[in-house]
Amino acid sequence: MDTYFIATVLVFLSAIFGYVNVRLLKMPNTIGLMIMTIVFTLIVLMISYFDPTLLNIEKSIISSIDFKTVLLDEMLSFLLFAGALHTNFEQLKIQRWPILLFSTLGVLTSTFLVGIVMFFILKALSFDVNFIYCLLFGALISPTDPIAVLGILKQAGAPKKLETKIVGESLFNDGVGVVVFLTIFQIAKSGIDNTSVADVAQLFGQEVIGGIVLGGLLGWISYRLIKSIDDYDIEVIITLAAVMGGTVIAHKLHLSAPLAMVTAGLIVGNDTVRASSMSEVTEKYVDKFWELLDILLNAILFVLIGMEMLLLVFEGKYIVAGLIAVPIVLICRYISLFLPINIFKKKLDFVPKTNLIMTWGGLRGGISIALALGLSTEMHRDLFLVITYIVVVFSIIVQGLTVGKLVNRFKLKS
Repeated sequence: MDTYFIATVLVFLSAIFGYVNVRLLKMPNTIGLMIMTIVFTLIVLMISYFDPTLLNIEKSIISSIDFKTVLLDEMLSFLLFAGALHTNFEQLKIQRWPILLFSTLGVLTSTFLVGIVMFFILKALSFDVNFIYCLLFGALISPTDPIAVLGILKQAGAPKKLETKIVGESLFNDGVGVVVFLTIFQIAKSGIDNTSVADVAQLFGQEVIGGIVLGGLLGWISYRLIKSIDDYDIEVIITLAAVMGGTVIAHKLHLSAPLAMVTAGLIVGNDTVRASSMSEVTEKYVDKFWELLDILLNAILFVLIGMEMLLLVFEGKYIVAGLIAVPIVLICRYISLFLPINIFKKKLDFVPKTNLIMTWGGLRGGISIALALGLSTEMHRDLFLVITYIVVVFSIIVQGLTVGKLVNRFKLKS
């Protein structure tokens, strides 16, 4: 099945489901699209008992797409750059220290807590799973998704400092989470005896620091180029070239492309940089271009997440493990945020119940599914894929539809 046909089907489904959602369901687009795709896939499965044509087409499309490569190596750079471009830089600067701790110490704490608890839970369910593979699950489920929650927080009118914490943490912990996953994956693959502390430090340092440095360089070059001309269409193309070229360079040099794109996006989107380098017309076109690209890729991503259920191996014990994992992941996230929040709570005047809102608002998304798809068979791929999918679907549908109400409730109280 050729790429153009697959892209056409995905955009067509995104358009149809998006239209129905806006006209009838009136949910946030990301949630509505995913729910409708899951329902559509279930209907296709039921129809397949009489005529398997539609099911075969959908299976053919999904099997033709390497979700992990498409999301992590291609789509994620665009999504994170767009998210960073529209992030309030001044608020991010004020909240930089808690965000730094959330996206590093928080991710690592959550990874180990989830890994340890899931190891014992799976043992109790008679699964013989090595501890290192449970840690891999902890690493892939710990990063939160800025894409899914940003629109919901804006609709709820969340305080800017709270919105910045959640979105800023999500932008950076995506990159850090992927690096933590790759580090543990390398240990699991090579064996702990063949992996030294120096190897881990080198991989982590190269990916994280190298990615941030590359992003800073890309952002600065883009700024200088944009400042030297006044032609909005070429300036938009410069930002696009920075993302595409930067992603290729990051992959070639084994640096973190997500962290590079977040850094570049923050520099180009900084109000001070905008004021000194972009005309009002350029600023409008850059914002609208990246906003539209963000919406399109988001729509396709959540349609893909809904269709990925065809890859799952549904077994009773897998589903039980997934349902048990939902509260475990939430509790571990709450604990992992406790220390950073209490360190900065008084100094930065956190809104009431920040930990609870950040726990419930920390949605999981496509990155977790993409990383789970990257597991090998001996790493219990089928088991962890089902668990991950259940956590992600619960996160996006249940948490996503209620986090706005939670924000409003505590906003009224304060």
